[in-house]
Amino acid sequence: MLEIFTVLVFVSVATVTAILGFTISDWRTRAVERLLPRNHGVTHFIPSTSLIWHELVNWVGRIVPASPKDLPKLKKRLIRAGYRAPNAASVFHGIRGLSVAIFAVAALVIGLKNHRALDSLIMTIGAAAMLGYMAPTRFLLFRIGRRQHAIEKGLPNALDLLVVCVESGLGLDQATIQVAKELQFAYPQICEEFTVMNLEMRAGKRRVEALRNLAERTGVEDVKKLIAVLIQTDKFGTSIAQSLRGHSEYMRVMARQKAEELAAKLAIKLVFPIFFCILPSLFVVTVGPVITRMVRDLIPMIENM
Repeated sequence: MLEIFTVLVFVSVATVTAILGFTISDWRTRAVERLLPRNHGVTHFIPSTSLIWHELVNWVGRIVPASPKDLPKLKKRLIRAGYRAPNAASVFHGIRGLSVAIFAVAALVIGLKNHRALDSLIMTIGAAAMLGYMAPTRFLLFRIGRRQHAIEKGLPNALDLLVVCVESGLGLDQATIQVAKELQFAYPQICEEFTVMNLEMRAGKRRVEALRNLAERTGVEDVKKLIAVLIQTDKFGTSIAQSLRGHSEYMRVMARQKAEELAAKLAIKLVFPIFFCILPSLFVVTVGPVITRMVRDLIPMIENM
């Protein structure tokens, strides 16, 4: 038994020593390879599908005529949807142009395959092109709504944490930075807006202007109310902590009232599903066997009469 234990200990020590030796040797080899000069040879570049699509969208966006009158409104929508790239507007126009072309070609192919008449084919292509023109805008509005809903969902927790940071002695700027750091994984949308606001103030904008830009970027009514409270607090020199705590209590009351309103509407909203979905199945289960028995018993009696 002692000999077997000695052999096992020897094998274990030898195995660990060999693994450490190979690991150290591998580290040395990789370090030497990093120090050696690299041979920058000419490699064949194969563009990916995403890169081709990106370049095509940019090219179409540059050649598609855009209305300068609608450009500020489009940029505001793109920012509210979370697209902050400088070429976001041209990319949107490119996607819209390609969408119109794809929908129109698809309608043409389907119409020719179904052997439609010329006037019907033209109307189908026109309707498909209109649908392709409207689809990117609807998707953009959907993204705006979803992002605004996420901001509304994360605002109460962000406001509570902001109250805690301000009451602990931090200024408003440092408090917003701390909130953006702490909640960046839970609520990234509102933390992103707080970060942009702090970057604007670092770039030289006044706090009031940065706060107003925050309200304009989000387009959320609760954020606009919070910004109005902060601007009035900064103007009149009142306590920021008391103002934020009061606004936090106001938001809790409003959230409770909204939940009560939704709960009160629930009974009316359930009338149609109950009447059209639940009651027919209930009648089938309860009245169906009785009707079946009545038919089974009455028909022979009627025939015998």
